[in-house]
Amino acid sequence: MPGIAALSLIAAQALSVELGGRRVLDRVSLDVREGEIVTIVGPNGSGKSTLLRALLGAIRPLAGRVVRAKGLRIGYAPQRLHLDPTLPLTVGRFLALPGFRADRRAAAAALEETGIAGLERMQMSALSGGQLQRALLARALLPRPNLLILDEPTQGLDQPGAAEFYRLIEAARAKAGAAVLMVSHDLHVVMSASDRVICLNGHVCCEGAPSAVSSAPEYRALFGAGTGGALALYQHVHDHAHDHAHDHSHDQPAEPVK
Repeated sequence: MPGIAALSLIAAQALSVELGGRRVLDRVSLDVREGEIVTIVGPNGSGKSTLLRALLGAIRPLAGRVVRAKGLRIGYAPQRLHLDPTLPLTVGRFLALPGFRADRRAAAAALEETGIAGLERMQMSALSGGQLQRALLARALLPRPNLLILDEPTQGLDQPGAAEFYRLIEAARAKAGAAVLMVSHDLHVVMSASDRVICLNGHVCCEGAPSAVSSAPEYRALFGAGTGGALALYQHVHDHAHDHAHDHSHDQPAEPVK
């Protein structure tokens, strides 16, 4: 990738990352263009969360670089949010935490947009899994981003809940014109909800439109035969070698409240 593509919002250019002296990402290149939904899939420990953190600037790459469009506004929802259950933190206060402060009107609008209107006074620790994911999405929408970065936004949700959450993401994209870059294990929804899919396993195995990727030999190897993709994220097989020596425990660290 010699330079950032026209209309691209963010791009990784031959990005390599080492954690604890071990290579987690190896010469990864990708870009996200205006208005599109790009989904990253891959086995556990494949570097998905590490890639998102590198794009956000939370990790310094060993080699390569990240290029962002001028004036880029990013909304980010982490994979996990660890909260002390004794911490008196309401949803309203969570939306007003440092990093981006919104007035009450903007916060209320974000909660309504994500389907949890009126929960400003509810304790974060009392939210259900689905409500928590929606609160994270609401905070990500507050800066009126032109790029949403979502790390496993439907983790822990059942199939109907995940499908509804993807409808929220699509609605947010339609309303704000924001592009979406997300990591997901929901393979069937990924193929119907994404403009492009990127298969990652330390490097980019294959990428492209869902119809093209689903027929690619690399994708079929990645997601296995006869499983419909349901178990294949944990049964990654390729006809080429990978370095499996790196420590996967660094791939998905808990995200602090920002």
